[in-house]
Amino acid sequence: MVVEMGETRIYKLLAILDFNNVRKRMSVIVRTPENRVMLFCKGADTILCQLLHPSCRSLRDVTMEHLDDFASDGLRTLMVAYRELDNAFFQDWSRKHSEAFLSLEDRENKISIVYEEIEKDLMLLGATAIEDKLQDGVPETIITLSQAKIKIWVLTGDKQETAVNIAYACNIFDDEMDGMFIVEGEDNETVWQELRSAREKMKPQSLLESDPIDDYLTTKPRIPFKIPEEVPSGNYGLVINGYSLAHALEGNLELELLQTACMCKGVICCRMTPLQKAQVVELVKRYKKVVTLAIGDGANDVSMIKAAHIGVGISGQEGMQAMLNSDFAFSQFCYLQRLLLVHGRWSYNRMCKFLSYFFYKNFAFTLVHFWYAFYSGFSAQTVYDTWFITFYNLVYTSLPVLGLSLFDQDVNETWSLRFPELYEPGQHNLYFNKKEFVKCLVHGIYSSLVLFFIPMGTIHNSVRTDGKEISDYQSFSTIVQTSLLCVVTMQIALETTYWTMISHIFTWGSLGFYFCILFFLYSDGLCLMFPNVFQLLGVARNTLDWPQVWLSVVLSMVLCMLPVIGYHFLKPLFWPVRVDKVIDRIHHCMSHPLPPRIRTRLKHAGSRRSAYAFSHKQGFGALITSGKTLKAKFPKKNSFPFKK
Repeated sequence: MVVEMGETRIYKLLAILDFNNVRKRMSVIVRTPENRVMLFCKGADTILCQLLHPSCRSLRDVTMEHLDDFASDGLRTLMVAYRELDNAFFQDWSRKHSEAFLSLEDRENKISIVYEEIEKDLMLLGATAIEDKLQDGVPETIITLSQAKIKIWVLTGDKQETAVNIAYACNIFDDEMDGMFIVEGEDNETVWQELRSAREKMKPQSLLESDPIDDYLTTKPRIPFKIPEEVPSGNYGLVINGYSLAHALEGNLELELLQTACMCKGVICCRMTPLQKAQVVELVKRYKKVVTLAIGDGANDVSMIKAAHIGVGISGQEGMQAMLNSDFAFSQFCYLQRLLLVHGRWSYNRMCKFLSYFFYKNFAFTLVHFWYAFYSGFSAQTVYDTWFITFYNLVYTSLPVLGLSLFDQDVNETWSLRFPELYEPGQHNLYFNKKEFVKCLVHGIYSSLVLFFIPMGTIHNSVRTDGKEISDYQSFSTIVQTSLLCVVTMQIALETTYWTMISHIFTWGSLGFYFCILFFLYSDGLCLMFPNVFQLLGVARNTLDWPQVWLSVVLSMVLCMLPVIGYHFLKPLFWPVRVDKVIDRIHHCMSHPLPPRIRTRLKHAGSRRSAYAFSHKQGFGALITSGKTLKAKFPKKNSFPFKK
């Protein structure tokens, strides 16, 4: 319905040709009050230019120049065209459309063929360009993530000019880069030459004599091939369109594409289909030893989100499909830096500490039996009491490590965001790897030696002042298990850097609970009531009231803690890593307050903005033409309102 100079004009909706990611356009067919059948189509310029009538060539060239100007300003563009249809032709087409729509086999393909039959020889009406500002904090988030050495690739369906402009607005590209490579070849040979020339310019020495990629293409080993890291001679950017990407993702060119892209500071893939987005993510996962994260806000990002190791959906105006198919969901892109640099880094640190402590405490617990076997004649007799073995992992050491893995923080969130370099250890897996596992094993062996031989030397031929001997199996077992629990408790106390009330309760409460259980299980009443179950009558009371036993426990703790304390003290001095220097800077900043933070000036942020020009999800033409969504005030069921 159009209201013009007080006159109401009603256009009857006849059909809707739905949008999808392959067609990249949608059309409506209406009947005008003059009984003319008109088709109006809007879509991407690259698609509609191929469907225009030859008489529109001059107007098309002028319009394309305008679209390039709009895209350079960061606007999202669309073309609009129309076609007048003959009544007889439309009736015949409508019959074919109904048959294709009701088909039970290969329905999508048949509908697409019917759509293409009528969407041709269009007359160009013009173009549209809309502006939608970037979300708050997007450029700052990109800068922060780049400082954390996180590689950022933009996979989009926008025009090349729009995508490049967004890259400048988001600080993925900047004016100080040494160069930007644009890959736009239309065949395999051209794409290969463009990628290879880009690599030659970034690092010529990598292509001399032996190139690992060429070696792989020649030998084709069965083991998975890992792309070697190559450091470029400067900062470069790469831009590749969807048509060239289709060739680059085929056969042997994918390795050339990946190696070239990994050497660039930023990568922009434009005019992509959803399938190509997923293929790029799979390519990185297959040949790079990295963790991939995909973030998107529309239905066309679902395949990419599901292909990545971690999928993040932004809930916004583009629909809920991305959010429903993601691992994490939030409303603003800027929240990504908190997800990665704060919660992600905390989670990595906690998990590494948890694993290291878990292996250590069980190595120290188990290997004591190995040394005891030489004294027990390898009879498989256990060092500890049966109840201690049962409660060790279940009760005595479970809560401290749980508190560590839930609440520990090496630095607070403010410093985590101010120093993105702290994220680097997680990228290189520095806190838990094979080397760290061997350290846990060596530490566990050393602790087991101390925990066995110090109590052994303490009770050997020892006699109390009252004449009673304590050099018996039951007393030795009590001393060893008490020393073990004190040592592992102090070990986790040294690993904890952020103490809360819950951490104190879990750590020291578990140790106190051990002594309560110890005296309860070895009490006279319980042993007399169940003599076959509780057989260590009065052992705890008779053993732990001897000062020499406590001296043995303290000595075991000191000998087990000294190497750990010494290593933590000497490591930053003799084997420093980058994160150690950052921690020193944080300590310096805590003692000397920082000046007010200066806001980073963003280049190209004033005039370069971007927005989505059309929806990225399947249309609802069938629902609209059914009339169920229209209000009752319209006189006809299939009337569709148009307002000026």
